[in-house]
Amino acid sequence: VQLQASGGGLVQPGGSLRLSCVASGTNFRLTTMDWYRQVPGKQRELVARITSGGVTNYADSVKGRFTISRDNARKTVYLRMSSLKPEDTAVYFCKTLWGGTEYWGQGTLVTVSS
Repeated sequence: VQLQASGGGLVQPGGSLRLSCVASGTNFRLTTMDWYRQVPGKQRELVARITSGGVTNYADSVKGRFTISRDNARKTVYLRMSSLKPEDTAVYFCKTLWGGTEYWGQGTLVTVSS
């Protein structure tokens, strides 16, 4: 199983970015997909989740600003981030659970700064 995350970068406060995570080695349409983020010195936190049925959940800190979605044909999960704030600066990771094992992408850095 491999997860390949991309789409991070430098963005000004109030701007937008879209992260992508392509999965291989799973029956993607049956999986729940998560986006986490981590700031140095802090625990990794769950940002958004989408189930195989398309049910979504968000951390309170990103509700109304972030949208998670999936394209089963492309085996890809997206995280659309809008109205970005400096406190959204972090390394973002995608994660899935398959066969009882957690798999993580390599992380993509999002920096929100003027």
